[in-house]
Amino acid sequence: MPIEPPEPYSTDSVRQGLAPCLARLWRYAWVLSRERHVADDLVQATCVRALERAGHYRPGTRLDRWLFSILHSIWLNELRSQRVRHGQGFVDSDSLAAGNEGLAVENQILASQVMRQVQALPEVQRETVFLAYVEGLSYRETADIQQIPIGTVMSRLAAARIRLAEHMNPAQHLSGGQP
Repeated sequence: MPIEPPEPYSTDSVRQGLAPCLARLWRYAWVLSRERHVADDLVQATCVRALERAGHYRPGTRLDRWLFSILHSIWLNELRSQRVRHGQGFVDSDSLAAGNEGLAVENQILASQVMRQVQALPEVQRETVFLAYVEGLSYRETADIQQIPIGTVMSRLAAARIRLAEHMNPAQHLSGGQP
């Protein structure tokens, strides 16, 4: 009996898989754009493109990774077409922490400080940190989404960690690493 080739992913299947990914897509779009309305537009464009190209999705692979790749591609196209300047649309990190009432005040303050420092990272480091540490993607998946070598991912993450550590405890770095 011959084995049938797998049926292309249907639009309905992609549509069902979109809902659980929307919050993560929006967070990634916000990390890229730093503007809420732009993040909304990026997610909407990603959903539309995913539904239009549902036949291109390969069953058996991670739908979220495919969606992140689509969103990343749309963002790069937007940057090219609109020549968006680096750093526009900063969203105050205090407003992000304020919405989470379940955290203790100390945790809110620390989260706010960390978010400020992450937002201060260069865009390529900020994006890489988000994909690898917030979304929990592997270095390979992060590299594939950003269309860069895996070594570049590791380099960006190492540089980001150093920069964040310097900002979170400047006295230790000034004294040569002694607490």
